[in-house]
Amino acid sequence: MRCRDPRPLHRRRLFSRRFNQAAELARAVAQAGERPFDPLALVRVKPTLPQVGRTRAQRADNVQGVFRVPEDAKPRIHRKKIVLVDDVLTSGATTNAASRILLRGGAARVDVLVFARVVTQG
Repeated sequence: MRCRDPRPLHRRRLFSRRFNQAAELARAVAQAGERPFDPLALVRVKPTLPQVGRTRAQRADNVQGVFRVPEDAKPRIHRKKIVLVDDVLTSGATTNAASRILLRGGAARVDVLVFARVVTQG
């Protein structure tokens, strides 16, 4: 696996939180596995409303078009196996959107590593 990419935050949310928990997890995973850490291979280009309280369909709609692979990052991910790191997976809408953009940007494969999974009854 080539890159350990965190799921990015929009700059406004990053400013309010002061850190990106997914990025810190990805950095630790990359360091432990002696693999590259590339937090700029995927960027969030627009803010989204919080996903809390939204249906699965609303969550998917909320994250459409929010990610992009910058032109200068495309050579770094081209034909590479990417590990996308997220802190919490709820519906998977955000992770799916990010994975699709990485694949469209040239990645050969995207695996997802999450540290917590929200399980709902029903």
